[in-house]
Amino acid sequence: MEYNRYSHLVVEVQGRIATVTMNRPEKLNAVDAAMHHELARIFIDLNEDQDVDVVVLTGAGRAFSSGGDIDWMQTMIDDPAQFEKTAREGKQIIFSILDCEKPIVAKLNGHATGLGATIALFCDVIFASEKARIGDPHVSVGFVAGDGGAVIWPQLIGYARAKEYLMTGDLMTAAEAAKMGLINHAVPQEELDARVAEFAKRLAHGAMKSIKWTKLSVNIGLKQLAHSIMDASIAYEAMSNRTADHQEAVSAFREGRKPKFTGR
Repeated sequence: MEYNRYSHLVVEVQGRIATVTMNRPEKLNAVDAAMHHELARIFIDLNEDQDVDVVVLTGAGRAFSSGGDIDWMQTMIDDPAQFEKTAREGKQIIFSILDCEKPIVAKLNGHATGLGATIALFCDVIFASEKARIGDPHVSVGFVAGDGGAVIWPQLIGYARAKEYLMTGDLMTAAEAAKMGLINHAVPQEELDARVAEFAKRLAHGAMKSIKWTKLSVNIGLKQLAHSIMDASIAYEAMSNRTADHQEAVSAFREGRKPKFTGR
C-alpha cells in the first residue's frame, strides 16, 4: 500500500504495526478540509493493507488534535454547500474506524478536543499522556456535537455525564477520563511511547484473526447505534452551521476575544 499520497497524515509501517500521525503540529493538528478528506480514506486503506495488523493513531507535536480548523469553519459558513461533502466524509471517518478489522490504538500525546476527541474515542484502546486534556467543545463554537460525539460519549460514561460534558464543552484531564472510563489508560508523558508500543506489539503477536473478529463482533451494536443517530446529529450540526451564534464564535476565536452568544 502506498501512503505517500497523504499530505496531512504520515504513515509508517514497522513489524506489521502502522503508526498514523496527524501532521499539522503548527495548528495543533486541527482538522482542515484536506485532513478531513484524508481521515475519511486512511482507515479504508489500512484495512486493505496486507502488511498491517495493528494501527496506532497519534498526533505530531504537542497535541493529538484540537478538532476542527477555525478558518475551515468560516469557509463552510460562507458556502454552506461545502457542508454536504463534510457530512459524507464525517460519517465515513466514523464507520471506517468501526469497519476496520485491525485494532486501532489511540495514542493521545496531548490534548484531544472536538473531532479529535471523537476520533480518539471511537478507537479500540486509548492511551493518553497525563498532560493531555480531553473534551468535546462543539457548543463553545456554536456547533452541534454531530460528528459522532453524541454517539460515543454516552456509551462510554453514561448519559448523565455525557450530556453534562457535551452541553458545556468542558475539558477533563486524562486521569479523570481514565477514572470514569472514557479512555483506557492515563500514563506519564515519558512512558507513553513505550506503553503504546508494548501494547501494540502484544496485539500484533496475538491470535490475529480472533482479535480482529472479536473487534468486529463488539462493534456490531455500536455500528447499529451510529447508523441510528449520525444522520440526525449531522443534520443538526448542519443547521447550527447557519446560526448567528456559530458565526459569532468563529469570529470571536479569530479575533482573540470571548464570544457573546444571543441564542440565535
